[in-house]
Amino acid sequence: MVSAPSPTPGGSSVKADPPGTVAARDDDVLNQPPLPVKMVIAGGFGVGKTTTVASISEIEPLTTEASITTVAAGVDDLSHTPEKTTTTVAMDFGCITLDPTLKLYLFGTPGQERFGFMWDDIVEGALGGLVIVDTRRLDDCYAAVDYFENRDIPFAVALNAFDGKVDYELDEVRWALDVSDHVPVTVFDARERGSVRDTLLVVLELALERVEEGKGRAAVRY
Repeated sequence: MVSAPSPTPGGSSVKADPPGTVAARDDDVLNQPPLPVKMVIAGGFGVGKTTTVASISEIEPLTTEASITTVAAGVDDLSHTPEKTTTTVAMDFGCITLDPTLKLYLFGTPGQERFGFMWDDIVEGALGGLVIVDTRRLDDCYAAVDYFENRDIPFAVALNAFDGKVDYELDEVRWALDVSDHVPVTVFDARERGSVRDTLLVVLELALERVEEGKGRAAVRY
């Protein structure tokens, strides 16, 4: 025998949803466009930003690559990347749908300081950033770390494992970069889709935590 709904303290009873209601709600969720989240991929010259975007993007990535000229080769350090013949002069762009509710839009910054004037436009509206580091050239990533810290944008540091290895331990890199304990520092391979995905998820989790904290502060304030 089917029991009647339990009465509530106010005297009314709790009624079950009509058949098919839950399924209809699920369909509504699936029919909603995924939430767009902007994320910035930053770092010094030749650290793997373009490779990172290309490895994970579900569309053909948009790149603004230009050939490295003799003049540029005299300015940019090619000693650790002698095979590099092009460089990003504006930005890289790609996207990846993580699940039906969430889509990441990835914007890669140019690495050279002479293109730094473009950063504000590229970073505007981003929820988080990933600073890619070549441990052979730690100095090249200081500008990116400082940029995100000064603007209070959540970010993670990812050591690109060139030739399958990095030159320093994570704690050593954290100390050298002088980043806070709450900034994740990890190792990844910019060529491997799964490795890039896992690293982006670290940044996404950090960014979403910041959003939730902001909502909590707003609720307390008002």
